[in-house]
Amino acid sequence: MTSHWIMPPSEQPLREAPVAIADRLIPGRSGVMRAMKRLIATMAPDSAPVLITGPSGAGKELVAEALHRLSGRTGEFVAVNCAAIPAELLEGELFGTERGAYTGADRARAGLIEQAEGGTLFLDEIGDMPASLQAKLLRVLETRMVRRLGGSAPVQMNFRLVAATHRNLAEMARAGSFREDLYYRLAVFPVEVPPLSARLSDLPDILEHLLDDRAMAHPGQPLPEFDATALRALTAHDWPGNIRELKTVLLRACLLFPGKRVGAREVRDNLMGFCCPEPASEAEQDHCATRPEEAGLPPIDLFHQALGQGQTSLDLRGYLRDIEVALISAALERSGNCVSRTADTLRLNRTTLIEKIRKYGIATR
Repeated sequence: MTSHWIMPPSEQPLREAPVAIADRLIPGRSGVMRAMKRLIATMAPDSAPVLITGPSGAGKELVAEALHRLSGRTGEFVAVNCAAIPAELLEGELFGTERGAYTGADRARAGLIEQAEGGTLFLDEIGDMPASLQAKLLRVLETRMVRRLGGSAPVQMNFRLVAATHRNLAEMARAGSFREDLYYRLAVFPVEVPPLSARLSDLPDILEHLLDDRAMAHPGQPLPEFDATALRALTAHDWPGNIRELKTVLLRACLLFPGKRVGAREVRDNLMGFCCPEPASEAEQDHCATRPEEAGLPPIDLFHQALGQGQTSLDLRGYLRDIEVALISAALERSGNCVSRTADTLRLNRTTLIEKIRKYGIATR
């Protein structure tokens, strides 16, 4: 996820039953997912805060988006990753700034809270929010008023707050590392998103959902076809990186097998290699730094794979972007989401890697 992004307000009123909409927005028919979707369909129309918990990469933002769509709110869905913005900049991003609030503030700027007026503000990784901002956020929730940095007049606000974290906020509140009063404000409606390993029967539905998203994002580009043996191989994996790890595997399949059948052998030999959480030795890392032809992919074959059947042109920038996203995501998984180790593995400056993570919206937690 990027540091922040905004979903335009819905132009169509809700006509489907809430649970049916939740089923369409969130893949999965297992018992635990059906129960979760019934819960969010019930709580969506209310304006009380929602706290979404679950492991990294499990799909918490997708649940937040579904809550927004089911709420009937006409404003925008505004998402911000509290861990992706430096602490010294997060306050201005959230609360906005008035002209002259600090050196270089040459114009007034609405914050993300104001941009969520009439809609939903999604604060991802709220457990990483600095303590000083926790107090200010609590004040906003209590008064429904927001004051920009450098401003004197508070603005009345109407938004729904949805927060998410992979941390145990209850324990953090008891330990004093997260405000207890804010925790109780957020936990009015708690929703737990289970790890993929707890709902492996949902994997075919999730895979189909991701393939549909890929088809919409890259119209005309052929997609891989996963057969029954591939699905069995995928469901045998424990998926420590959850849906995010599955997305990486799917992207790798799209790049290596466009329009081709994928079976258990392709999954084992070509798609799961980067999912191993054990760090490689220096010798293994050096061995991995090979040219395409040394990895068994002659340049002309790589070109034809990228081009796809029946295509006459290639979006080189988009193709290279997909490769870069796949490699960065895989390296993050391998390093346990440690940005510094990932930068060393990819031989990048740490600042450069952070810029790429933000540019491509790659989650690091």
